[in-house]
Amino acid sequence: MDIAIRIEGRHDLTGQIFRQLRTAIVDGRLEGGARLPSTRDLAKQLGVSRKTTLDAFERLVAEGFLNTRAGDGTFVADGLARVPHAAAMSAPSIVDDVPRIDAVDARALWNALPDALAMPTPQDSPGFDFRGGVTDKTLFPFDAWRRCLHHALRQQARGPGQYHDPAGDPQLRGAIARYVAFSRAVACSWDDVLVTQGAQQALDLLARVVVRPGDVVAVEDPGYPPARAAFASLGATVIGVPVDAQGLVTDRLPDDARLVYVTPSHQFPLGMPMTLERRVALLEWAQRRRAVIIEDDYDGEFRFEGRPVESLKSLDRTGLVAYVGTFSKTIFPELRIGYAIPPRALRGALAKAKQIVDWHTCTLTQAALARFMHEGDFARHLKRVQKHYDARRKMLIAHLRGALAPWFDAIVPTAGIHLAAHLKPGLDEAALVRAARAQDVGLYGISAFHVGVPVRPGLLFGYGGIDALRIDTALAKLAALLDAGIAGGSPLVT
Repeated sequence: MDIAIRIEGRHDLTGQIFRQLRTAIVDGRLEGGARLPSTRDLAKQLGVSRKTTLDAFERLVAEGFLNTRAGDGTFVADGLARVPHAAAMSAPSIVDDVPRIDAVDARALWNALPDALAMPTPQDSPGFDFRGGVTDKTLFPFDAWRRCLHHALRQQARGPGQYHDPAGDPQLRGAIARYVAFSRAVACSWDDVLVTQGAQQALDLLARVVVRPGDVVAVEDPGYPPARAAFASLGATVIGVPVDAQGLVTDRLPDDARLVYVTPSHQFPLGMPMTLERRVALLEWAQRRRAVIIEDDYDGEFRFEGRPVESLKSLDRTGLVAYVGTFSKTIFPELRIGYAIPPRALRGALAKAKQIVDWHTCTLTQAALARFMHEGDFARHLKRVQKHYDARRKMLIAHLRGALAPWFDAIVPTAGIHLAAHLKPGLDEAALVRAARAQDVGLYGISAFHVGVPVRPGLLFGYGGIDALRIDTALAKLAALLDAGIAGGSPLVT
């Protein structure tokens, strides 16, 4: 039996087949256990090469939508057609205006942010710094960026000085919509995109329009402290939900949560992606509870192994997922441009909240970035920088699996510009961080990222701002420190 797949044009044929099959599976039109035609037969039906259909099937298998049985064929995985259509129920009850925010004493929240997120002065920075969230600006094409800035300056010099649309530059919003559609399968139009001052402002604005004092917000544990602080500062009760090798443990979500914040592509700080089953379960849970999901696509742009994991937003059929992204990792943090693609029920409120907070993001940098993306400079930069980060990642993994293996259990992610490693039993996280700093090596414990008591201590190794040679030198120093410390009865051991 032929599968209803419509090929339009000759562009991205593999992607067209992949997306239509994925949608048919999620919608239930292809049921679990259903046998698919062979890649040869499907290629003949669609008038494409067999390699095209084979690549689409391989991606669906890699992401858990299909299973292959040797000598028997390819079948739809069971238990995936559980995300209902929006038409199956009334629209979610989502706040459609900016709520009143009660006064909250947030001083303790800000003081509790971990050192790994504090911004040191240049004189305080260690010579070998594994801080997360840092990029290497020496790899950035500043000549191309300068041309884009000059063009934006010339254009803006012709008009009056005035305030602009809080949602952002239409050209940039369109470029972002095309980018996320291609790279993350997020279907949206330019007017669905809101430009923000980095991902942190996107989180803050979403919290302002969704969270009311006393609401329960569920976050990953361990997770991103500034997100927790933003929610708590608005009077929310923040509850940590554990993560395991498959990502957020959805069975542990609190029943009364109004908002869930997740990093499914590259869990912060541990690094594992959320499996397809967990993503479907989270969407199903949110629909039952009328809860909003904030999907922070943290570090999802840099993938080194396997196929890209589909975003939650691309699987959402009921308008519950607010997708958040940033250019801080792909370009550099100083740019301060991020974006949110909220449920359409929240678009108006989010734009009003943005206007109240700072009216709009810098129009000059928005225009320059729009041109940078339109000219292809952004895509070329991503391709180039990924090779450098991959070399650093491999160097780090080689040390953690080699000389440092007696002391660490590395969690090797498939994406991102940092990885985490748990300490073997008996090592003191805080003592190791202090001892390494005395050797001019900046290490950062993961205990500070936990909501409650850490299950297991460990370290976060960011490799965006430290090159492969310095990684090699720093980790050799760390291995020597551990060897000497353990042999000498050092306080590194608890």
